[in-house]
Amino acid sequence: MSMRFVSKEIHAYLDYPVAIGLMAMPSLLGLGQSHPLAFWLSVVTGIAALILTVLTDHHLGLIRILPYKLHLAVDGAVGAVFLIAPFVFGFSSLDALYYWGLGATVVLVVSLHKGETAAPGLL
Repeated sequence: MSMRFVSKEIHAYLDYPVAIGLMAMPSLLGLGQSHPLAFWLSVVTGIAALILTVLTDHHLGLIRILPYKLHLAVDGAVGAVFLIAPFVFGFSSLDALYYWGLGATVVLVVSLHKGETAAPGLL
């Protein structure tokens, strides 16, 4: 039995609240104490994530022009950037914990993605 259970549909439902959270959480948590970029990296990523979601070819995309595989690749890259950002930019304390936790979560969700299955007779 595969551990991969995050379908394209589940992922689509996660995208909008995650984008909003990325924009709101820096203010709510008071991020940016160790470096101003710790605040703005999340906000700018949230704006980009919202745009990416709107443009992704899935059932909640509003203008479906970007392939879902590209969306997943961008999510994976964001997770990796979030994991290394504290080291590269010198984030500490809550700033570092926020990015390490979020980065690990994003990488985990992407790694648990269940591949698309073709409809019978289309292979």
